[in-house]
Amino acid sequence: MEESKGVVKHVLLAKFKGEISSDEIEKLIKGYANLVNLIEPMKAFEWGTDVSIENMHQGFTHIFESTFESTEGVAEYISHPAHVDFGGLFLPALEKVVVFDYKPTVFRL
Repeated sequence: MEESKGVVKHVLLAKFKGEISSDEIEKLIKGYANLVNLIEPMKAFEWGTDVSIENMHQGFTHIFESTFESTEGVAEYISHPAHVDFGGLFLPALEKVVVFDYKPTVFRL
């Protein structure tokens, strides 16, 4: 197994509060996606909703994944004013949240 050199994935699992409308969720997702245009260390952004048939999501409905070139890039992102401002809008809309950062490991046989 080979740990990726530098690349860090920042994963956020979310469950939005019941009173948050689908229009509001869409606006928040667009705001989250726009951070890649505002914060240089953020290299990519992807998101999706749970489609698993295993029913093990524990109530989480959305996943957001950002890619950075280093742990320093993640730290810069977290303290960046655009992220701080967005977090002030996004986090109050969530009922549940988990954040996990990791360096991908490639498995080769």
